Amino acid sequence: MVTLLPIDIEGHTVMGVEVKLPKTTLLAVYTSRGYIMCGALDVGLLNDKLADRKIIAGRAVGVRTLEQLLEAPLESVTLEAEKWGIHPGLQGKDAILRML
Repeated sequence: MVTLLPIDIEGHTVMGVEVKLPKTTLLAVYTSRGYIMCGALDVGLLNDKLADRKIIAGRAVGVRTLEQLLEAPLESVTLEAEKWGIHPGLQGKDAILRML
């Protein structure tokens, strides 16, 4: 099942996506500029093979809900995200705010 829902962060509406798959759930919160995602995100692939796309993204591990994704510190981020002041250790919701 796929669930798409609006999330309010400090007066800004962003979108959350939850994809329930066998034995795992994919989680993402996105803006028009970038996104944060659960541990399934391959930051290395985005930085290496897809570098020309300049994707702004961050990865948090060990999260099981969209709420946890927003509260968790990012484990890794893309090179393009670093240009926006998004770095490992930054809380997910703070990264989303920098993507607005």
